[in-house]
Amino acid sequence: MTPASELNTSSHALLGIFARNGIDRVFLVPGESYLGVLDALHDFPGIDVVTCRHEGGASFMAGADGRLTGRPGVVMVSRGPGAANAAIGVHAAQQDGVPMILLIGQVPRKDLRKQAFQEIDYQKMFGSIAKWVHEVTAPEDLAWAAFKALRVATSGTPGPVVLVVPEDVQQATASRPEWTMAPCSPSQPAPDTLERLRALLQSASRPLIIAGGAFNAPGGRDALRLLAERHGVPVAVSFRQHDIFPNTHPLYAGDLDLATQAAQVAAFDSSDLILALGTRLGDITTQGYTFPVYPRPSQTLVHCHVDAHTVNQHFAADVGLVADPVATAQALAALPPTGGAARGDWAASLRAIRERVAAWPSPKADDGVPFVSVVRALAEQAPADLMVCLDAGTFAAPVYRHFPFAYPQRLMASQSGAMGYGTPAAIASQLRNPQSKVVCLVGDGGFMMTGNEMMAAAERGLPVFFIVSNNNCYGSIRVHQARTYPGRYVGTNLASPDFTMMARAFGMQTEHVTRQDQVDAAIARGLAATAPYFLEVKTSLAAILPDGADSEAGIDLLGRAAAPTLYSR
Repeated sequence: MTPASELNTSSHALLGIFARNGIDRVFLVPGESYLGVLDALHDFPGIDVVTCRHEGGASFMAGADGRLTGRPGVVMVSRGPGAANAAIGVHAAQQDGVPMILLIGQVPRKDLRKQAFQEIDYQKMFGSIAKWVHEVTAPEDLAWAAFKALRVATSGTPGPVVLVVPEDVQQATASRPEWTMAPCSPSQPAPDTLERLRALLQSASRPLIIAGGAFNAPGGRDALRLLAERHGVPVAVSFRQHDIFPNTHPLYAGDLDLATQAAQVAAFDSSDLILALGTRLGDITTQGYTFPVYPRPSQTLVHCHVDAHTVNQHFAADVGLVADPVATAQALAALPPTGGAARGDWAASLRAIRERVAAWPSPKADDGVPFVSVVRALAEQAPADLMVCLDAGTFAAPVYRHFPFAYPQRLMASQSGAMGYGTPAAIASQLRNPQSKVVCLVGDGGFMMTGNEMMAAAERGLPVFFIVSNNNCYGSIRVHQARTYPGRYVGTNLASPDFTMMARAFGMQTEHVTRQDQVDAAIARGLAATAPYFLEVKTSLAAILPDGADSEAGIDLLGRAAAPTLYSR
């Protein structure tokens, strides 16, 4: 075989740029519109090719991989239907702020903008969610387009980039540049700004850090913890960023999420200084732009983000810092300690509220296992490096509220709220972290969307522990129906196949739990498994519905008042 370095097609130039810049895995569903790139992949054995069963699953995998590595996750799809299927992952990557490159094959150049078979104008399709959409129309431009895609996807707020490559651009002769991205030096506050921050910290009696996903970076978690400890400042994490600060730490004050309790928000709002570091201060983190007060907070607000577009976008900051949050936290942690006894009391009061909120309930239900029991067993038996990959749904709520994450434990959950994320994220996570235990938590609805991607676990022997919560319902929507249109349930009942039989057909060990007293042992077996392991849990629908709502799962009407709601999202 001719070495890849001696092959001079435009696709080899593209993949050469990827390989030189750390791309060692691509996720794809093959298609005839990018056969030239597929052929070139044959000459890059250092790039692992993960063949997926649906472009939505492939794009979710790429987004999860980008979150874990900080490098763009790469997904390759064919034009038209393939690109449309992959759009869900592009949206998720934009919402999550993770780097991703979607490569789409395109019709030949002579057919562009003629409404050819499966042609789409991808600038119009992806322009509002991707950071950059570029259609390459000359073979010699493919290498620089790939190089720019890497830079754009990882700069500022990371996000998705779309590269569109016509069929007749992929195998033309082209030079092989050897460009490598140099890492940017982290930007830090100017000395006078740092002095102002020191003075603000010194004078504050009730400061609060709102920490965002930017701390999911090398040294980020240590910098955040050192800053909090140095100045005795409690930390609330932004939407679904639980693993950036140890939840067991006395300074952990909780999360700002879809169901943050009113008492917590009121306590946070009584702060006199907010250090919003590495968060975009989006609608969920700010509780619908109500905390802090929109647009001019009642507290002193320091907002630090690497992206100039983000700082002051929604809230007028007293100190707006376009700087690297990790470097900023390190600089603040190096200052002399501030605060006193009053600050300790403040931190303790927030921690007490958090502990009340996070206390495990002891639910009872006669229509299935309350899923919180599964989450509790998982938390009590969790290894130190557990990776929890969550799909969307009410079953996930007890993870967000109760699971005590402490790094290297990881939470892999999409901020886009898209169903179908869990299984692909688990595959990508186990591939990237083969020594860690990866658990996928998914509902019956989300599993039927992308559960077929677990074939990769069976094919490669990945020891992912799949746990499916089956209540025969789109539970989140049923909760909304019960609150808004009680008793009028349309479109939320689900008829499901035998999930354990499906998993056995995939070659997996399986079991089915129907009673609460079976949970602990089943979790222990799944965590100990060294091959893919599949657990279906018959879960309670009544346990998640509002008090007094009738529960109707599948064709069974319980005909009684449901148990009080424990979780709803």
